[in-house]
Amino acid sequence: MTQMLTQTLNTKTMNTRIGGQIAPAHSLTDQFGAITGHVGLLATEFSYRKDEEIYGEDEPAEYVYQVVTGAVRSYKLLSDGRRQIGAFHLPGDAFGLESVPAHRLAAEAIIDTTVRLVKRASLEKAAGTDVQVARKLWAITAGELRHAEDHMLLLGRKTAMERVATFLLEMDRRLAVAGMMALPMCRRDIGDYLGLTLETVSRALSQLHAQGILGFSGARHIVLRNRQRLHNLDS
Repeated sequence: MTQMLTQTLNTKTMNTRIGGQIAPAHSLTDQFGAITGHVGLLATEFSYRKDEEIYGEDEPAEYVYQVVTGAVRSYKLLSDGRRQIGAFHLPGDAFGLESVPAHRLAAEAIIDTTVRLVKRASLEKAAGTDVQVARKLWAITAGELRHAEDHMLLLGRKTAMERVATFLLEMDRRLAVAGMMALPMCRRDIGDYLGLTLETVSRALSQLHAQGILGFSGARHIVLRNRQRLHNLDS
């Protein structure tokens, strides 16, 4: 996949300067956009279809990515064929920033998705000469570490209902518009993120609905009606 992407980028003519012609992604703290705009790095936009691989596990980590539209899942396939999703990347989120030469996880588009790509070598070179870039890259890395620690706690210590409550509160914080969450991921994705079966996720959501904590407006549109009770389940 990386080789094909490199060939495509070499022939693509959509190179643009972040902070210039392209509007920044919708994020309150667009650290990635701030980095590339500060040092004038060139970025390329690339689109992926639903379920299309962006990069595979153990492929060379040649680029760093930012979601412009859509959503991405990072995951690892276990030896028994099960899938563990490590993170969901939403518009504005950077991903694929590695401390090692190869990607530790694979990444796929959950829905039709557009991302920006910047060469990792260019970012590393900029960080070596500009303290502001280094600090912003550290902020991105620290955020990923915090998420990984929280996710480890979720998988190791929380009940199924607590995991679902934690997920809903996370998505409410990151996705909710006018009180409604439009989830790009399906319930199987949610289960693979939370370490639960599809049936367990569906049962937990049904219970929360029956208790009046959330409501449904379509298959993936959720309204939180009682955030305090959801917080109580998460605590």
